[in-house]
Amino acid sequence: MEYNTARQIWDAVLGDLQIQVSKSNYRTWLEKTTGLEYQENQFVIGVPNTFVAEYLDKNQRSLIEKTLIGIIHRNIQISFQVNGGLNLLKSGTEHLAVMPALNANYTFESFVVGNNNQLAYAASVEVAEHPGQSYNPFFIYGGHGLGKTHLLQAIGHQAIARHVNVLYASGEQYTNEFVTALRERRTDEFRNKYRNAEMLLIDDVDFITGKEQTEESLFHTLNELQNASRQIVATSDHNLQQMPHLSERLRSRLEGGLVADIQTPEFDTRLAILKAKAKQKGVDINSDTLELIAQNIRQNIRELEGSLNRVIAYARLIRDTITPELAARALENIGSQTPRLAAPAPQLLVAAVAESFGISPVVLRSEKRDKETALARQMAMYVMKQETNFSLAQIGKELGGRNPATVTHGCRKIAGDLTSNTFLQNRLTDIQEKLHQNTSNPNPEARNK
Repeated sequence: MEYNTARQIWDAVLGDLQIQVSKSNYRTWLEKTTGLEYQENQFVIGVPNTFVAEYLDKNQRSLIEKTLIGIIHRNIQISFQVNGGLNLLKSGTEHLAVMPALNANYTFESFVVGNNNQLAYAASVEVAEHPGQSYNPFFIYGGHGLGKTHLLQAIGHQAIARHVNVLYASGEQYTNEFVTALRERRTDEFRNKYRNAEMLLIDDVDFITGKEQTEESLFHTLNELQNASRQIVATSDHNLQQMPHLSERLRSRLEGGLVADIQTPEFDTRLAILKAKAKQKGVDINSDTLELIAQNIRQNIRELEGSLNRVIAYARLIRDTITPELAARALENIGSQTPRLAAPAPQLLVAAVAESFGISPVVLRSEKRDKETALARQMAMYVMKQETNFSLAQIGKELGGRNPATVTHGCRKIAGDLTSNTFLQNRLTDIQEKLHQNTSNPNPEARNK
């Protein structure tokens, strides 16, 4: 098959491997791999260097082959090929490795903004346009796979376009370079490299915590840059207060500008991300299928994209149209290590909402449109969308045959009102409690008639 097919298959495999291995394992050994070639029963995986190839061959071959077979449904043998490594600095600093160019896809234009990341996004744009002036340092934190690296590199792209000298490094890279510089007595070169940057982007500063000499070096680097009005941006999986091994003065330095968090995306944001990714990949996928994926993958944008890649690859491999049913088959093993409780039955959801609002399920499904009934019906739409994998059409059918546009309107209205409406917040809490209490009742509507 062609190179593009190998790459698409490998994207789907990476989506699975992200769930099966630890975050640090994935980042260190798998994140920079690519699918190079797929012919007959041979699959070639591109790796950045021989060290990674040797590690994967010794420690991950069985897992990779098993995952690959699960994607393509045929026996396969893998091999590793070095397809390029880290660039080396010139002018006497050959031993200090630097990261490859920024990911071309990580731009502000491709970043999907939602309620979970508005502050981080707005501040990132401001920092990129006015480096060293607005928020310095700028610190972004949030769980892994939520878009911190995307924003960090988007800042870099924008700054480079404005002819700013940008230096991007991970916490691991900074640490490794510092240790190498100490061992080879090249600390002056190391210091000059980082302190001459007009903008320093440090990804995953967590890696540096507890490493006293590296922390000391970074603290002095940040001091020099800030005193020279050079922009500093750092990311972390944790709030600075949740890193007990981070030195107090480095913590204080990073807190001295603006701290912004990125939270877990809501359903609408997850759906918007999937639509953007599908468009980016040039694949036409209907809304029901994307909604199914968005409902199944709730915590992690990286896993969200990995699941989309898996569905696309599966459809291409079996030469079938992408439908919700096909997507369900492609994703049936995703998240099997951390099973969630089964979604409540729709009649239980309707009964819980009806009871909370003091009306009957029959009225909730009826054509009655007074203000109270309409509000309860919209809450039912919202709860059903959050708690089940139902499509908009299925939700509408469960609530008296409403069309998908009506369901979308109802869900958005409740989502917006929940931010400030105490009455709705209390109703939602009450409904959720009823759902947890009554999941074992075989006939939930009987009590409400």
